[in-house]
Amino acid sequence: MAESAIPLENRIYKEIDRIERNRRYVRAWLVTVLLVLLALVLVGGATRLTESGLSITQWKPIHGIIPPLNDLEWQEEFDLYKAIPQYQQINKGMSLEQFKEIFWWEWAHRVIARAIGLVFALPLAFFWLTGRLERRLRWPLFGILLLGGVQGAIGWWMVASGLSERTDVSQYRLAVHLTVACLIFAAVTWVWRALCPHSGQPLPGSRDSRLAGLVTAIVLFQIYLGALVAGLNAGLAYNTWPLMDGAIVPDGLTVMQPLWLNAFENAKAVQWLHRMNAYLLLAVALVQMIALLIRHRGTTHANRGVVFFLVVLAQAAIGVATLVMVVPIDVALTHQGLALVLLGFAVAHWRAFHGEYARPTDVSVRS
Repeated sequence: MAESAIPLENRIYKEIDRIERNRRYVRAWLVTVLLVLLALVLVGGATRLTESGLSITQWKPIHGIIPPLNDLEWQEEFDLYKAIPQYQQINKGMSLEQFKEIFWWEWAHRVIARAIGLVFALPLAFFWLTGRLERRLRWPLFGILLLGGVQGAIGWWMVASGLSERTDVSQYRLAVHLTVACLIFAAVTWVWRALCPHSGQPLPGSRDSRLAGLVTAIVLFQIYLGALVAGLNAGLAYNTWPLMDGAIVPDGLTVMQPLWLNAFENAKAVQWLHRMNAYLLLAVALVQMIALLIRHRGTTHANRGVVFFLVVLAQAAIGVATLVMVVPIDVALTHQGLALVLLGFAVAHWRAFHGEYARPTDVSVRS
């Protein structure tokens, strides 16, 4: 039967079903991307905590996926590592077997980073070329892909900072690297949430949306500060809470000149800022929860506000545990992983205030 002979109402239902089916496929793909990104950040955190990030001293985007396959290749890789300051000043005398332990962490991080490119690019091309991707999504998703390519270059820029004069990577570059990873995670979450079915309940006003955006920004800034803490190994000192070095506002926060330098290079000041921003996040999340409960009690928006506050509270508790236990790797990785989950929740919560993307309106044209 010719398509023109099919009743218009049936064609409309068929088109709506096709659009919803394609959206389910795209949502499943984006969730897969988010899970791989989470794995990438966790392995990156383990690489940092085990001081493994400088074990591979060359950037080989294609050939680098193949690890050493025999004793000679392992020795060549080890000799390259011996030439950098980290080995000469910190790990001098380590055995080849010990080198392998740190090598595999960095290698895994790089392989997952390459994998995420394929997990993102190949389905994007398929959905785009087969007409399964809505026009409004094409260029934003392509922009995310380009940002992922930039992130790979930032990763090498970070590693390069520790290969000649330093024994570790620059905390500035580490913070940029993690923050860009979070921006990619946030952007993917935003698109995914826009394609998810919404409750159909009335959308909160602009005040609530602005507050949700503010909360998201504070979460992202907290992650940035956490990266500075990690880059300076600031979590290995002042391991008491709630007091820090015996005070809420300890001495020594402004010893560097110019003053702004303390926020980036003074380990004590950086840890203190990370603590203070955590308190700010907790306070703003509490205000948001109360505001949503007052203005939108019984809605999914208010329920999300409650869940978000509870997740922030849990993250704060894990952060304190990480500090007072002097950064055990399992607790620290839980703290880092939950930070990314918290960011994703904040973005999804904020995006929900804008409503679901409307279905494309080309059905009438096809009729």
